[in-house]
Amino acid sequence: MTTHDVTEKDSRELPWWSNAVVYQVYPRSFQDSDGDGMGDVPGITSRLPYLASLGVDVVWLSPVYKSPQDDNGYDISDYQDIDPMFGTLDDMDTLLKRAHELGLKVVMDLVVNHTSDEHDWFKASAAGDSKYTDWYIWEDPKPGHVGGQPGAEPNNWGSYFGGSAWQWVPERGQYYFHQFSVKQPDLNWENPAMRQAVYQMMNWWMDRGIDGFRMDVISYISKTYDENGRLPGIAGSLIPERPAGPDGFDSPFDYCSDGPHLDEILQEMHREVFDGRDGYLNVGEAPGISAERATHVTNPQNKELDMLFLIDHMGIDQHGPAGKWSVTDWKLSDLRKIQARYEQIIDEGGWTSLFFCNHDQPRVVSRWGDDSSEESRTRSAKALGLLLHMHQGTPYIYQGEELGMTNADYTSLDQYEDLESINMYHQLVGAGVLSSDEMMNSIQRMGRDNSRTPMQWDDSIYAGFESADAHTQPWLGVNANKATINAQAEQNDENSVFSFYQKLIALRHTNPIVSHGHWNALDIDDEQVYAFTRTLDDHELVVVINVSSELAALPTQTAAVLNNTDHTNDEHGDGLHESKVILSNDSAQGVIEQINAKSLNPWTAFVYEVK
Repeated sequence: MTTHDVTEKDSRELPWWSNAVVYQVYPRSFQDSDGDGMGDVPGITSRLPYLASLGVDVVWLSPVYKSPQDDNGYDISDYQDIDPMFGTLDDMDTLLKRAHELGLKVVMDLVVNHTSDEHDWFKASAAGDSKYTDWYIWEDPKPGHVGGQPGAEPNNWGSYFGGSAWQWVPERGQYYFHQFSVKQPDLNWENPAMRQAVYQMMNWWMDRGIDGFRMDVISYISKTYDENGRLPGIAGSLIPERPAGPDGFDSPFDYCSDGPHLDEILQEMHREVFDGRDGYLNVGEAPGISAERATHVTNPQNKELDMLFLIDHMGIDQHGPAGKWSVTDWKLSDLRKIQARYEQIIDEGGWTSLFFCNHDQPRVVSRWGDDSSEESRTRSAKALGLLLHMHQGTPYIYQGEELGMTNADYTSLDQYEDLESINMYHQLVGAGVLSSDEMMNSIQRMGRDNSRTPMQWDDSIYAGFESADAHTQPWLGVNANKATINAQAEQNDENSVFSFYQKLIALRHTNPIVSHGHWNALDIDDEQVYAFTRTLDDHELVVVINVSSELAALPTQTAAVLNNTDHTNDEHGDGLHESKVILSNDSAQGVIEQINAKSLNPWTAFVYEVK
């Protein structure tokens, strides 16, 4: 049995979400109830029994607020209304009531790093209204330049969606800062009145019955200023401008992530919104926050956030001049090292989120699995699910992940809707950073539309996302593999990816080792087999996954743990037993045979109870 020192985690009572599973719904792609080609709130409500049958505990909704939909709802024009394309506030109330009847909690996306440029706050700020003057980040043109002309931008920062991060507003005579789309101006979190307006809105939703928030890029809200209150590279700033990259811009990331006032803002938010409430969940998307910092932010004693989405592991296959679009091979040892840092957060008193997929990432079975055949797709989808969910932390399932849905089958740029993919294609190809073919290959592998294709409910013409006689085609093309990958077929198949996820979720709910047990990696340098133990008191599980499409030798340390088992309570006491294989994507007998042969078949994954 693996032993470990008593940690801060061991000495505290863990909250309800320590063994919960969260399911992310991307509303426009989940279920269309009225045949207009867009998913909606009533559609989500109609599918809540499906989510309850899967066994999840929490439903996280991507934005359904009123929005011009420049960035698919992450550009909000009214935080306290539902966009007509999704329904009404009454529809939202119905969803909350039905979810709670089914034992499901509902978490809403909170996008407060920025608003839409069509939000009333921004309109007033752009017009010079004294109340809202500094609710956004405004700067004068570069000295000696005419505002709105090339080169007059306050510094050389570029937007993550392409082009300059500064937009000229003639009526105000200044530029506003936007890290993302030009229609997503960043809020100024240095302004206390603005912060209070956000907290009032959050309380309004909590009082209405939601169960918490997933906070979009919350690590970006505090920016770095010099001692005189100037951003880096701005005229007179004590922090100099850095050289531009090959696309003509410098990234603002280092100065806009995990800024100097993030902790105090999150603590203030906790006091103003969450103190005195029970049963909620607040999770933050946290690019730029290290594992060490995450331990502080998620430690309950600091009263900031319950958990964070850390994204270091999302970059293991992205290395080169084009950032995420420079897609490269990846190493299993890199993933293991990053996951070990995440696990350490929990051992040191914090908590972490577990995810491979979301609305911004491609489908993991296409990215790190093998979708070249139906057998390898099914086996690798189960294997990657087992790898993720058997860690400590709170696992998140993105819609369709429980079916093993794959990347989109698009072949040309005009099939894509994602603003980031389209803008970066023109910017990177135009600057000669990537060729057209290279960029299209990158979009096909990493573009955000890969995860946004309509949910595949059945094998009908629109995959059950909307009725076959709908007058409007879905907003994004349905994947042709709906004929074989769909919920209807998988719910009736005990060997499907869906059924495997049901068992995986049930194991977390019923076996305290999965949520509370200590994690310890085995064979840390192996590039094919990912193995670890989970230990609680005198019980231990061994988790083993061949993360490859090739035969893999059972690593030495893993083999020793599996075979150095106390069998005194076994029926015969003479070695490994099928009954000890408590979950696998293979037969229990097949697992034992592979262990004895010290050779794992492609994508074999199992959990073995040692003691």
